[in-house]
Amino acid sequence: MKRIVLMLAAILALAVPAAFAAEHGHGGGHEMGHGGHQGDVAHEEVIDGVKATFKVMGMKEHMKAMKMELPKGMKETHHVAVEFKDVKSGKSLTEGEVKVKVQNPDKSDQTKDLVGMQGHFGADFIMANKGKYGVMCKFLLKDGKTRSSKFWYIVK
Repeated sequence: MKRIVLMLAAILALAVPAAFAAEHGHGGGHEMGHGGHQGDVAHEEVIDGVKATFKVMGMKEHMKAMKMELPKGMKETHHVAVEFKDVKSGKSLTEGEVKVKVQNPDKSDQTKDLVGMQGHFGADFIMANKGKYGVMCKFLLKDGKTRSSKFWYIVK
């Protein structure tokens, strides 16, 4: 029961806007407040009229910013968040299905459906080792178009 409460607290903490410490340097990353969800911008691009902004945050720093301890047994080390905006209107696009596959430096991978939360979609991944991670995202928004994006993220 205690474990369930701790995991629920961690999930709720991820849904609350907060300032995140950017620990990983990978050139060009900077603090931006998109929908109150700050963090290190790992990648940004426009795909078929939709601007996708990806952020990667260390879980330790995130939980510390929330004045919470990392739950015991939590293996995930990073939170991957993506925000979508319509290029023409500037409106946030918060409805749809988002899937992210992270290829680890050892070529193994992990795939998760991202959950909509506080104006962005997010999920936690294990990125515990230093190295180059491939992040591939496929998303289907309310307009019915399937789009994709991919980029490299370096954990130093």
